Order: sequence, then C-alpha cells, then structure tokens
Amino acid sequence: MARRARERDARSGKRGGGRRLAAIDMGSNAIRFLAAAVDGKGRLAPLAEERVAVRLGHDVFLSGRLTAPAMDAAVAALVSFRTRMEELAVTSYRAIATSAVRESANGAEFVSRVQEETGIALEVITGSEEARLVHLAVRHRLPLGTSQWILADLGGGSVEVSLVDGDGILWSESHTMGSVRLLEELSGSAESPGQFRRLLEEYAATLRVPSVARYRPPAGFIATGGNIETLAALAGERSHLAGVDSIPLPRLRAIIETLSRLSYWQRVEELGLKEDRADVILPAAMVYERLAVLSGVDAILVPHVGIKDGILLDLADTLAGRRERPRRLEEEAVAGALTLGRRYAFDEAHALHVARLAGSLFDQLRPLHGLGEDDRRLLVAAALLHDIGAYISYKRHHKHSHYLISESELPSFTPAQIAVVANVARYHRKSEPSPDHEAYAALPAADRARVDRLAALLRLADALDREHQQRVADVHAEVSNGAVRLRLVGAGDLLLEQWSLRRKSGMFERVYGVALRTESEGRAG
Repeated sequence: MARRARERDARSGKRGGGRRLAAIDMGSNAIRFLAAAVDGKGRLAPLAEERVAVRLGHDVFLSGRLTAPAMDAAVAALVSFRTRMEELAVTSYRAIATSAVRESANGAEFVSRVQEETGIALEVITGSEEARLVHLAVRHRLPLGTSQWILADLGGGSVEVSLVDGDGILWSESHTMGSVRLLEELSGSAESPGQFRRLLEEYAATLRVPSVARYRPPAGFIATGGNIETLAALAGERSHLAGVDSIPLPRLRAIIETLSRLSYWQRVEELGLKEDRADVILPAAMVYERLAVLSGVDAILVPHVGIKDGILLDLADTLAGRRERPRRLEEEAVAGALTLGRRYAFDEAHALHVARLAGSLFDQLRPLHGLGEDDRRLLVAAALLHDIGAYISYKRHHKHSHYLISESELPSFTPAQIAVVANVARYHRKSEPSPDHEAYAALPAADRARVDRLAALLRLADALDREHQQRVADVHAEVSNGAVRLRLVGAGDLLLEQWSLRRKSGMFERVYGVALRTESEGRAG
C-alpha cells in the first residue's frame, strides 16, 4: 500500500495552545489525515498530515460494491490514524466519506465495521456538503471578497462545481465525473489511447457552469484536489498570491498532450508521478480544462487546500465560539436552501419572508410543539423551498417542490432530514398528510409526526404572505385557554391575510388541538 506522510513537530501544537483537532477525508482514490492545534482565537497550527492510497472507487463505480480487500485496507489506514490521534492528544475530530462509500450498496455495512473495529464515527456526506467544506477552506486561503468565482473540486468519484463569493455558495452542482470513475468506466471501452481521449472529451462536454445570463462573469476559476495540485507541479508556475499556484490554460493543454502520448509507466518514470496518480491524471486534466473553457478564463488558480482543511476550520469555528453550533447549522441550512432555490428561479423575497415568519412562529410556540433546534432548521429550509416546484409548473407545484427537494442535496442535512424537508414543503398547501401518500408513509413514525407539526406552522407562515407582497411585517403568538391568538403587524388592514389564515388553519388546529384566533394591527399604506 503506497503511503506518503509528512510529520511536523508535535511541540508546535503546544506553542499554539488550546485544543487539538483532526480531519479524515475518505475519498475514492485515497484517505487523507490532517491534525492541527487550535488556539483560543481559532488559529490552526498543523501537527501531522498523511495520505494513504486506498482506491475504494475501483470496483464501486463498476459493480456498485466495496470489495473486501479495499475495505480491509481502509480499516487498516483508519486504525493507524486512530493511533496518531491518540499520540497527538486529539480532542475533536470529524471523519467523512464521499462518493465511493456514498454510492456503494454495502456502504452502511462498511461504516458499521469502521465504528466497531476502529472506534471512528465515519460520516457519509453529500456532494453539497463537500462543496461547502471546500469553499470554507478556499475562502480562508484566498480573498474572494464580493467577486464571484467558479470553484471546482474534483475527487475520484465526482466533481463539485460551484459559484462562490466571500460569503457563501451562490450556485452548486455535483457531477458523477470523478477521475477514478472516468478511468474505470471509459478505459474498458477504449481500444486505443486516442479513442480513450475522445471518450473523455465527449464525457467532459456534458459539464456546465452557471450561466452568465443570470450571474456576473466570474472573476476567476479556482480548482482543488490532488490531481490539480499535481498538474500545478508539472506546470511549474506561481501566482502573485502566497501559497497559490496558477496554471495558464495553454500550459494545461500542453500537459494534456504530453500525458496523452505517454504510457502509464512513462508517466511514473519520466514525470515522477505516483503510481496511484499516473493513471487518473489525464481524465482529471481534461475535466479541469473543460471547466476552465466554460468559465471563460485563461488560467486556473490552485490554492492547495481541500475538504480536510475545511473540516478543521469548521471544527475550529465551533470551538472558538465564533458561531454557536445551532446558529452555524441554521446559517448553513439557509445558504444551501437559497442556492437550490436560485437554481429554480424561486421568488426569493417571498421565500425569505415566509422562512422568517415560520421561524418566529416556531420560537413563540415552543411550549406547544416541544420541538428542538434541528427541527427549526428543517422548517426554515422547507419554508425557503416550498414554492420551487413552480419552476416545473404552478399547477401542483407543492408536489413538484417535494420532488425537486427529494432529488437534491442540502449541506448540513442527512438524506433522512432532506426527506422531512421535502414532505414539509409538499404540505404547505392543498391536502394534509395521509398514510395514502407514498412518500409520507415511507417516513418513520417520529418523522411523520415531525412533518405534521412543521407543515402546520409552514401553512400559517405562507398564508401570511399569500400575495407575495410582504405586507405582514411581524406576527405575535399567544397561547391561552386552549387557543392560539395571532396578532398581525403590518401595512394596511391585512384582511386578506386574516382570511387566508382562516382558510389554512384547519391542519394547525387538528395537529395541535387548539383553536386559532387572529387580529390585526395594520398600518395605513
């Protein structure tokens, strides 16, 4: 098993003070480990970094299953990482797995084995969560500011393409087009190196980036991942930014021509590439070249950070108290939902207003519903996305919203939570939840009860902005004597909003067993 390790003096962690953190990134081509000390201000001092070449994606992308040898090698690597964490006195860690484990039929079995044999809690994350972590690392390295940038993170199994700025992700899409996946799927179909390259070109032609018709032209193209770092080393050029390489597009094309002419062993011997990199480097280079062309740039910036760096920064933010965990998770939920909503051209002003009113009702009615902060996140996300189905058709748009949310990814949400968000959004109008509805019936009993309570609140919040004019500025809720009284504050007499509330109050009254009363403090204008 090929292995690369770079160790730094552990005493540097003592100089940094504070706690020690670790990140484990289980990709499709390798498993990476990074440990660092964090001081009271959240600053990181690296302690150790390792990379173990375990190609989990080799058979997953062909057969759909992790093989026993690959799982054995991965577990062995994690055992060694566990030992390193103990030696370094690591106090907090996060271990994630990406597309190979995510797509494998026996992925859940593997996660259980990891927990049992190593004591490491391995978390299988979505492509959108990968994009969020990479963006966190990149914005820490590069001054993104208010400009908009194309960010691409290419792994062994997928490539996440995002439009980002210094505040967050404006657009994101995950393509099942990683370097290992392309190698495994296409190399068996090609009879010659030239045919393999033509197949790669046709595959890469399906990639897309955000339309400049809806967004500003990007300020630049940023690429992350082990392959682009290797290509940067081959290019041998630097940018004006410290720690950041730049690959001019003509230089990348010249490297692609060279790689196409060389055999696998020539790439190892003449270019000095690692054996687990020499075969996947060409597919990766062609994907990056295609994305750069689509972005309209003449060079690619390589910041030499990735998912593992984002994990550590995320942990450090929490430990430093810069963002309390519930607030941080809700910020991520809002950012992810807005990104998805913008993809489907939703009414953003209406969505944000309904989400704010839904959150306010949730907070004021806590004694009534007894739900927690995770449930509030689900409600806010559903409120932001409840109308995205109108992108398909306004008729039955609540059902279309359910479909779009169910088939999408949301950062910081598990697949089970996304199913709840989709159902809550689906029931913002028309019929109430029913055991006859397949998607609702498939939920566990606890989640069905959660959908009932949250959808009842969403119906009220949506009724308060029936005309999408944000006339209701605020709502005050009071629970007394078996009834909930809502006092509306806003512009005008708000008679239409009160009428809409009465029409949509039935589910709320049934779920919570209370009567709903309304009054208005409408202002002229």
